[in-house]
Amino acid sequence: MERFVVTAPPARNRSKTALYVTPLDRVSEFGGELHEDGGKLFCTSCNVVLNHVRKSAISDHLKSKTHTKRKAEFEEQNVRKKQRPLTASLQCNSTAQTEKVSVIQDFVKMCLEANIPLEKADHPAVRAFLSRHVKNGGSIPKSDQLRRAYLPDGYENENQLLSSQDC
Repeated sequence: MERFVVTAPPARNRSKTALYVTPLDRVSEFGGELHEDGGKLFCTSCNVVLNHVRKSAISDHLKSKTHTKRKAEFEEQNVRKKQRPLTASLQCNSTAQTEKVSVIQDFVKMCLEANIPLEKADHPAVRAFLSRHVKNGGSIPKSDQLRRAYLPDGYENENQLLSSQDC
């Protein structure tokens, strides 16, 4: 009896997605309407992220009414604004960020040279003075973070200075 049982053919579990397509491949395929940044595919005129794996999703977006409307507005403005991914934005060091680190390192160095305990930076009067009279003084962290993050750097710098002066 078991010999005559009819079984269904095996189902095809293969999806219809392109497995090895990168955003750069889609940019070269669709021309100047798309651009790649940070491993993501962006529509230049709409400034939205597109799924680079499915070609139909890109084609549907390029044929949509919103895309044609935004493309017309984009060509009128004649300005190319490209959206940046979050990782690129976080890697950008502005002058304010570098200045903040410099102020913190100078504060730690001053405290060390004057034999002022770093815990004094937590006092409300010191905090008020720093935020009022020192540029970026409000950005000086609490003493525990000063000890963990900035004290080892100061120690290494002073150690290198002492070793270079001994020679």
